[in-house]
Amino acid sequence: MPSGPAGGGRGAIVLNGLWRTALQCALLSMAPVVELRGALPWAIAHGLPAWLSYLLCVFCNMIPVPFILLFIKKILEWMKTRARLAKYALWLEDHAQKKLDVYYKYKLLGLFILVAIPLPGTGAWTGALVASLLGVERKQAMLMILLGVAAAGAIVLAVSLGAVAVFG
Repeated sequence: MPSGPAGGGRGAIVLNGLWRTALQCALLSMAPVVELRGALPWAIAHGLPAWLSYLLCVFCNMIPVPFILLFIKKILEWMKTRARLAKYALWLEDHAQKKLDVYYKYKLLGLFILVAIPLPGTGAWTGALVASLLGVERKQAMLMILLGVAAAGAIVLAVSLGAVAVFG
C-alpha cells in the first residue's frame, strides 16, 4: 500500500502534472538541436502556461552555454584523437565555420542574429560553439547569446500562441 502524501514509497519523489511537464521542458531546452525552439511549443502544447514556458526555456537553454564556451575547444581536440569521434568533431567545426560569415560581417550583433533566428542549425549551442572557436570574450558572448535566446524565445512564443489560437 502506498505511503506518504505523494502516494509513493517511503522517500519517493513523484513528479506528475505541471512539475513533470516543467522538468521535461527544462531538459528539452538544454538539449542540442531541440533547445528552446522545440521545447517552448512542446511545453505550451502540454499545458504549461506561456509565461512560465518562456522563462523556463530561456533559463534552461542558457545552462549549457558557459560550459560550451569553457570546454568545447578541448573536447573537440580530444575527439579528434579518437577514430570514431574525429569525423563528428570535424563536422561540428565545419558547421560552426559555415556560420562565421554572419559573425564576421556584424561582429557581436552577428552572434546575436545567429542565436536569435529560430531556424535549424542556429541557437545557443551553435552560438557558443562559434563564439568559442572565434575567441569571443566570454562575458560578451554570454550577453549576446542570452539576448539571442530571449529574442528567439519571443519569436517562437508568438508563433506557438498564434498556432494555438488558429488550431485550438
